[in-house]
Amino acid sequence: MDDAAHAARAMWTLFEPVHAVCYFTTQARSAFVEAGVRGFWRAYFAGRAAPLGTAGPAVVTASFYNFAPAMIARAIPGIWELVTPDEALRLRLAGAVGALGDVLGELESQAASAADLLWRVVDELDCAGRVLAAGNAALPVPDDGLGRLWQAATVLREHRGDGHFAALLAADIDGCEALVLRCGMDLLREEMQPVRGWTDGQWDDARARLTSRGWIGPDGELTSAGRDGHQAVEEATDRAAARPWTRVGPASVRELEAALTPLAQACAKVMPFRSPIGVPAPGSAG
Repeated sequence: MDDAAHAARAMWTLFEPVHAVCYFTTQARSAFVEAGVRGFWRAYFAGRAAPLGTAGPAVVTASFYNFAPAMIARAIPGIWELVTPDEALRLRLAGAVGALGDVLGELESQAASAADLLWRVVDELDCAGRVLAAGNAALPVPDDGLGRLWQAATVLREHRGDGHFAALLAADIDGCEALVLRCGMDLLREEMQPVRGWTDGQWDDARARLTSRGWIGPDGELTSAGRDGHQAVEEATDRAAARPWTRVGPASVRELEAALTPLAQACAKVMPFRSPIGVPAPGSAG
């Protein structure tokens, strides 16, 4: 892995936990519940899809990549009858800011400084071919430090995520196969299959396709070819995410690492590990 790709991976482990407070904290979920949007997945799909406007289920399924179409169709477009995209954006930001306020505590002033540094990266971000990143980058920049930190982290994580989906597509790995592949390494089917909505038949068919490629063994674990294939996707994702960090240069990357590490470590305390979103521990570039 070259230095730029290594920096991209290391930074991912720092900004992803900041973004992820919107999924793993009571404060973030309560913002939607208090507005009448009940159910974790309704809030999730409303908040994450809102930058796309009143997008229908086909567009959201394509943009999110690894969710079963039927699962998304249960929430989209019906959710837009309960909350508009603008309202959903307001609720997710309010929930995230409230969560960060509780999680970061005395680190709030440091969070504002880190936000300034992250926006140097985001301001000139190239979002060509990256729909979720572009939608989030087009949103107004929040005024307060915690809001600015969360929004910058969100743009960067969706930018990386869009590149990851492109890498999977180029490797001929569909959304369900991507999950089966990861569960052959370190995640559990019984945890991942329900939260992405795939049926037993769809999951087993995906496993059969990977088995026919020689990537999954009889025991359900990855073969050496499967591990090589997975590693190739991860390396392609890192390379696709590297340009912003190359542009700001090593000194700025080191400055950002110093500023973000304690924030990411604090946010990681409210996340489960093994993480269902796949992020390693803050500061790890493994």
